[in-house]
Amino acid sequence: MAASLGLTLYNLGQRREQAEGPARPPRPVGRLVWVHAPDDALVSPMQALARRLAAEDGLPVLLTAPGDVAAPPGVLVQPPPNDSPAEARAFLDHWQPEVALFGGGQLRPAVMHEAAERQIPMLVVNGKAPAFLRERDGWYPGLMRSALARFRGIFAVDEAAARAFRKGGAALSAVAVTGRMEEDSVVLPAVEAERAALARLLAARPVWFAAGITEAEEEAILQAHRMALQHSHRLLMILIPKEPSRAAPLVRQIEEAGWAVAQRALDEEPEPDIEVFIVDNPAEYGLWYRLAPVTFLGGSLFGKGPTRNPMEAAALGSAILHGPRMGQCGPVFGRLGAARATRAVASAQGLGDALGDLLAPDRAARLAQAAWSVASEGAEATELVLHRVRAIMDGED
Repeated sequence: MAASLGLTLYNLGQRREQAEGPARPPRPVGRLVWVHAPDDALVSPMQALARRLAAEDGLPVLLTAPGDVAAPPGVLVQPPPNDSPAEARAFLDHWQPEVALFGGGQLRPAVMHEAAERQIPMLVVNGKAPAFLRERDGWYPGLMRSALARFRGIFAVDEAAARAFRKGGAALSAVAVTGRMEEDSVVLPAVEAERAALARLLAARPVWFAAGITEAEEEAILQAHRMALQHSHRLLMILIPKEPSRAAPLVRQIEEAGWAVAQRALDEEPEPDIEVFIVDNPAEYGLWYRLAPVTFLGGSLFGKGPTRNPMEAAALGSAILHGPRMGQCGPVFGRLGAARATRAVASAQGLGDALGDLLAPDRAARLAQAAWSVASEGAEATELVLHRVRAIMDGED
């Protein structure tokens, strides 16, 4: 299909690419699916989709996304190609995807034109609204309509999003309202025998978990715990510092302040008289989320944002407290906040007050249930996308 006037003008606006494109790792052998997350807000659902395609279908998956993104097992993570004809050809020559899935609705006309020329089926998933790259805003006659017409399916998050795609020029039959896909909230593992033994030891004792605490937050966390102990003198705080090397000095600091403290690395147990239990093994987060009805996310009070994904705690039924620093988790906190599934605090005083309030089991349970609902939503939408991808690859669509 010849390039339209709009696409020609669009490509002229792109800087001339260098003769040699970026170095790319070898392509995996066999069939390959390309999944693209255009921004931080869409990384988590696209990771979840990529992970399931790799785990359940045994397919190599290429995930392109901006910034530093973790690669699920079986998934290659790369930066997205520049949207120019030369880079689009080089990218598709190398990776040769069998299906391409674009998150959100960001349009890359040069890449999409080249993919259509190669008859690569394309889908929009978690569609919110069609839009060009920010740096490529401009008027290109008919370009949005021609780009949207190339998609075999557009999975919109709601009716307003569906209207935006139809208005942009997508075929009416291609657009469907499927809802938002699930986040990549893998349930962290824990050894059940160990969980059961610790649960018996803790019995009905109130517990909260300070997860991934930065050094700058340590004093505030201890102050909040001291305040909460006034509401419940048997309260136990389980604390994992962001940096495991902080565990031993933190134990000494807490002991010198007169606290009863135990350290898991020394095989000590959270006995009934222990007020603070220090853990330094990051592999055990799943265990402590399961045992603690309330979790405070470290890094969110004085850091650059939470050091752990809020969905980890949400998926395991722990009520979430967090500070004002949201970092890259802003979209996730937005969804949790809209569902009244977290409680924000701005200081040690606020954290202590919130802990005192959530020591009432029914209040913590309501918060945890709301968070779990957010963490578990979107499974149906993801299943619909997976079904469509599988049908395309089986030649049934």
